[in-house]
Amino acid sequence: METLTKTQLTLDQFLSLPDEDITYELINGEALPKMSPKRFHSRATAGLFLILSDWNHTLENQGEVGIEWAITLKKKGKDWCPVPDLLYISYKRLKAFPLDNTPCLVAPELVIEIISPDQSFTNLSQKAIDYIKSGVDRVWLVDTEVKKITIFYPDSLPQIKQENDNLDDDLFPNLSLTIAQIFEKAGL
Repeated sequence: METLTKTQLTLDQFLSLPDEDITYELINGEALPKMSPKRFHSRATAGLFLILSDWNHTLENQGEVGIEWAITLKKKGKDWCPVPDLLYISYKRLKAFPLDNTPCLVAPELVIEIISPDQSFTNLSQKAIDYIKSGVDRVWLVDTEVKKITIFYPDSLPQIKQENDNLDDDLFPNLSLTIAQIFEKAGL
């Protein structure tokens, strides 16, 4: 994976880089390009966005669902600016920050990463653990090839959900659906 620069960047330097056609993430002081999504990845993103947006609407829009919205976090004491495929953050968490056209300045409740064919489950699992250690409450790793979702929690082992397993979680009241429903909504 080629980096944008060979010098160590601060968060401010990273955020002031010019906008390009390539999305970058700040990892260990380097601007690294994010993988370019393929069809299944795109379909899963769209399906999950629709599901989460509909759910958020039933809660009278108590938060925001974002697609590829950068987050400013800390990883092992260093600035980290990942760009998850999707996220959900409540206005309760966002209320202390201006709603400008900037990265999300606080850890969201939910981050979703969709595994692309050229990514490994192991690498994304480590990224999920890093999200959890940085204050994210839930991370869903979505595998479109085998139609499974692995859910990471801060206080317990990850759980693998598939087919007719329910995705019920007290963190997301009234969000009740099965894994099969998610992939059906995505057309996969």
